[in-house]
Amino acid sequence: MIYLDNAATGGFKPQSVLSAVTAALRLCANPGRSGHRLSVACSERVYACRRALMEFFGGYSCDRTIFTKNCTEALNIALLGILRPGDKVVATFAEHNSVLRPLQYLEDRGVEVALAPVGAFGEVDVAAVASMVRADTRAVVVTLASNVTGACPDISRLRSAIPPRTLLICDGAQACGHIAIDMKACGIDALAVAGHKGMYGIQGSGALLFSERVDPAPLLYGGTGSESFNLKMPQFYPDRLESGTVNYPAIVSLAEGVLYLKSHFNEERDKLFHLTSLVHRELSLMPFVKLYSRPNRVGIVSFELEGMGSEQAAYRLSEEYSVCVRGGLHCAPLMHESFGTAEGGLIRASLSPFNSEREAELFFTALKSIAAGR
Repeated sequence: MIYLDNAATGGFKPQSVLSAVTAALRLCANPGRSGHRLSVACSERVYACRRALMEFFGGYSCDRTIFTKNCTEALNIALLGILRPGDKVVATFAEHNSVLRPLQYLEDRGVEVALAPVGAFGEVDVAAVASMVRADTRAVVVTLASNVTGACPDISRLRSAIPPRTLLICDGAQACGHIAIDMKACGIDALAVAGHKGMYGIQGSGALLFSERVDPAPLLYGGTGSESFNLKMPQFYPDRLESGTVNYPAIVSLAEGVLYLKSHFNEERDKLFHLTSLVHRELSLMPFVKLYSRPNRVGIVSFELEGMGSEQAAYRLSEEYSVCVRGGLHCAPLMHESFGTAEGGLIRASLSPFNSEREAELFFTALKSIAAGR
C-alpha cells in the first residue's frame, strides 16, 4: 500500500517510538497511583514527557502540560473549560469540527460566536479576524494549519492584531511536528496537540498546553492519586484535568516522538515541503485536476478529479491501485461551504517525510489511469 493519509493519522513511526511502546507494554505500572518502585519509575517517565513537550513547544510550565487521548479532547477542555455564557469568541471557516461543534454547544448556551471567512486556498484572513474582535472578546480560536488545504496562518501577526487581553487558542492537530511553534514567543494561550500525526506518537496520544492566563475547569471527574479524601477535584494542575489512569504507552510514544523530532526536525521539514511541492506541481499539470491547496509545510494537497466524486475516486485509488487517500469533507464543513465543494468534497493526499518520490510517481500514474478510464 502507498499510504497518503497522514493528516488523518500518521502511517509511519520511527523505530525508536515502536521500541519504546513495546517496552512500555511489556512492563509498566500505574503512574502516580502507588509508591512502589515501578510505579514511581513510570511517574518519572510521564513527567519527563511533560517537560519534553513543554520545552518543544515553548510552553509555560510542566504542570500546565496536560495529557489527553487526542487533539479533540484537548480542544474540548480548552473551549468548554474556559468559555462561559456571555463570553464572545471569534473563530474561522477553516476550523475542524473539533472546534466548531464545541463552539456550537457553547453558542446554544449563551456564548457569542463569530466566524471569519477564508481565502481561495483556505487562508485565514488575519485582518478579517481582527476586525471581528471587540475589546471584550474573550478568545480567538484558530487552526495553525488547515486540515483541508494545509494553509498556515501567520500566528504572530494575528496575535499582534488582536487586543492583548484576548486569549489565543490554537488547534495544532495538523501543524505540530511539521512547523516550529513557540507558545510564549507567539503569545498562544492554549495549544491543542495531536500526538499521532506529525508528532509520531501512537493513536491515543494528545496534549493541551496552556498559560497562566487561563484556568480550565475539568470536564472529567474521578481519581487522581492525590487528595483522595477530597470529594472535589484538586485545584492544582495537572491533576485537575487528568482523572483516571493515563495512557502510559501512548505518552511514552509521544516522548520518543519529541526526541526524534528534536534530532531530525530540519531534514523532516525540508523533505516534507519538497514532496508536497512535487505532488502539487505534478497535479497542476493534469488538466482533469482542480487544486485547492498551495505548496505548504504540513504535507496536504487537496483536489477535485473532473467528473468523479471524491469518495469514489478515493475508493478506486484504494481498491485498484493500493493508494490510500481521503475523500469527503474532512470534518471541516464550513471550509467546503466556502469552496462550494460541500456536495462532493475533495480528495486529500497527505504526505509524511517517510513517503518517497517513487510512491508519488505511482500515485500520479494511478490518477492518470483513473482519469483515462472513467
